[in-house]
Amino acid sequence: MHTCAAVLAVLCLAVTLGRGIDDRGAALAFGLLVAVGELTRWSGPEGRQAAPLAAAGALSYALLGPKAGHFTLPGALGPAPTADTAVDVARIVAVVFAASLLGSVPHLARDPGPALDQLARRVLTVGFAAVCFRPVYGSGVFADRPGCSYVLLLVALLALTALCDAVLAAAAARSRTGWPFGPLLRDELRALLGIGSAVCATGVVIALAVAVAGLWALPVFCLPLLLAQVSLRRYAAVRATYRQTIASLARATEIAGCTPAGHARRVAALSRAVGRDLGMPEAELNVLEYAALMHDIGQLSLVDPVPAGATAVLPAAEQRRIALLGGAVVRQTGVDGAVAVVVERQADPYREQPPAARIVRAVNAYEEKARDAGPGGPLTALEELRLGTAGEYAPEVVEALARVLSRGCLTLPSMG
Repeated sequence: MHTCAAVLAVLCLAVTLGRGIDDRGAALAFGLLVAVGELTRWSGPEGRQAAPLAAAGALSYALLGPKAGHFTLPGALGPAPTADTAVDVARIVAVVFAASLLGSVPHLARDPGPALDQLARRVLTVGFAAVCFRPVYGSGVFADRPGCSYVLLLVALLALTALCDAVLAAAAARSRTGWPFGPLLRDELRALLGIGSAVCATGVVIALAVAVAGLWALPVFCLPLLLAQVSLRRYAAVRATYRQTIASLARATEIAGCTPAGHARRVAALSRAVGRDLGMPEAELNVLEYAALMHDIGQLSLVDPVPAGATAVLPAAEQRRIALLGGAVVRQTGVDGAVAVVVERQADPYREQPPAARIVRAVNAYEEKARDAGPGGPLTALEELRLGTAGEYAPEVVEALARVLSRGCLTLPSMG
């Protein structure tokens, strides 16, 4: 993906430098919008990054053309239809690439991997939209039928472009993390129903409005999307605070000396990775992570603490009692009831457990066994879990855990 984007960007820059840009004012305005949008990019769950302002600006520039329902004349705002559609496409991609690169400089300095993925996706998706739109625009097929049919064309092209971007995002995440492509694509498509739909709608409106009202329409029609982005960032901040609150509650077992330092964080990180490998959706992954953070909180109700907090070696009845105590504590904290259910059922026979409880049970046992088994602890612990798949641990969970560990793509807190 990076290679294709780089080749396309270099070719488009070369063509643009050789042929020049017809309407420099429009190119400068849209380039500035894309650059500002990239500068305000933010990171959501699982490192998913969003720059809706840049996406809407880039796509609307690729689809800029009509004026008052008719095709623009030479010299009017926006690129005029020409027989050389390849040059038009090259100019669009070059402007968007240069603006995106300029706006991505801080992100490239801080975390080059995801930033390069975003830049490559931006170049490829804009190129896709321009290649699909410019031949139709230049042919004049809608010249006699402006209006609704033209708007439907823009909406359809933006929907296809959004699907293309979702596929690229899932492929990039698959290459970077090794997680299954199917669940990653499903999460990306689900994300399109939120801010993605706003980006598509804004892109269509800008492409139509700028050609009619001029470049002054850019700030007017970008303002709602900017406000939506601010609201999403606030929502993400609330979610982050919520998670930090749960993590602080989970640390109570460490402060009380019931569990080793970092145990809950390690179990939560590894549980989420296993759930991701098994294809769990984002909402269930959040419940799984919260339950894994609080899975040992029932030990606070014990008169005699379990040595080193190792509940996996306790009798089944005692494990269930601690799990039920933990579920009762979770319910009193006001955390989502689904989290309490997972905590309560983590010690049940695995065939009767919900998927999240199966994962927490297996990962907790692995972490406890690996912690005290010396240099060969991880392999020994994994082998013990495989031997216990007859009745204690779900076989599919153990195999998913083995795959996650073999990929080595998960960074866990130190076991010290």
